[in-house]
Amino acid sequence: MRKTTATLAAIAILLACAGGAPAAAEPAKGAAANANCQNTGSFERWLADFRKEAAANGISRATLSAALDGMTMDPGIISRDRKQSFFAQSFTAFAGKLISQNRIQAGAAKLKQHRELFAKVEQQYGVQGPVIVAFWALESDFGAGMGNLSVLRSLATLAYDCRRSEMFRDELMDALRIIDRGDLTPGEMIGSWAGELGQTQFLPSHYFKHAVDYDGDGRRNLMRSVPDVIASTANFIVFLGWQRGQPWLQEVRVPANLAWDQADLAIQHPRSKWAGWGVTSADGKPLPADALPASLVLPMGRFGPAFLAYENFQIYLKWNQSLNYCITAAHLAARLNGAPPFSRGNAQVPEWSFQQMKELQQLLARRGFTVREIDGKLGAATRAGVKAAQIKLGLPADSYPTQDLVERLRGAR
Repeated sequence: MRKTTATLAAIAILLACAGGAPAAAEPAKGAAANANCQNTGSFERWLADFRKEAAANGISRATLSAALDGMTMDPGIISRDRKQSFFAQSFTAFAGKLISQNRIQAGAAKLKQHRELFAKVEQQYGVQGPVIVAFWALESDFGAGMGNLSVLRSLATLAYDCRRSEMFRDELMDALRIIDRGDLTPGEMIGSWAGELGQTQFLPSHYFKHAVDYDGDGRRNLMRSVPDVIASTANFIVFLGWQRGQPWLQEVRVPANLAWDQADLAIQHPRSKWAGWGVTSADGKPLPADALPASLVLPMGRFGPAFLAYENFQIYLKWNQSLNYCITAAHLAARLNGAPPFSRGNAQVPEWSFQQMKELQQLLARRGFTVREIDGKLGAATRAGVKAAQIKLGLPADSYPTQDLVERLRGAR
């Protein structure tokens, strides 16, 4: 699903912790702002051309009229897409707010309320109820926060803009196919500014390909039908690669001394090997000495929470690019499945502000370490850059920055 835009923006609003970052330059009215953009004509001209393309792709005249007549561009959508986010939180702060007692109680109530439905879906798709409910909770609070914007207008605006024009053009086409198929009306297509729909926030392409009419009413309605939402989410999770009966994430304890460079999502070892290195279950019991492959994940370094991520954790990374989101969603599923709250680790771990993270990225880039972009976020590329710098400087390579690392980078010549 690759949802780092609207989903995390919505979460930022939910947490009430996003900073008031100034928007990028106001987009040109009536024309796309990027100088390299091919959409140099008016939005109206672009929409007319798109309408012809949609008709050639088999979209009915009735759908085109209902969905596109009177459509105007929304400059506010482009401003949101280009806005620099000051949303930066540590894993413990992020997860601590999203995995609230109220959310756990609400999730448990949903599992109880729809017990038979979840059992049927698990039998058919192999995805456990807590896994589905965790996504349902985080994406929309069980349908309470699906967004309040016209998805069609948002998609048309983003397709006309230059940043990801082709992607959103395809999404708009699939949104029209959803209408043409009879699943939703244009008026029902209310969602996020980035075009996500329904109670588990599907992009239209995912909705069109993976939504399921599980209540048998002839419509795949992820806005209102709980059976459709639950089965469609399971169907999409299976598409992402879910393996029936396999674990996804397990909290563990790590020893004081470990080959920290092995704590990396790109590196897997059998559980027996992790056990031999002194990694235990969170309660201190030995790990099973089997060959099940797992990666050690330390979202806040060697002193913070620690998890073994199994093959099924990969579906979380395909759902969303944010490691904090992925571990939070996976741990929420584990909590709903009976696991205790995660430990905050063995010591006080410093949290990094947006500006501090930007300085770190600038220092890494100046010393030749790859960080991809200076965005103030501890993403995968920055973690890799931190690890490379730690290895070069002889520091424990746990991929989480420390003040010692920053001081050494500042003093490097």
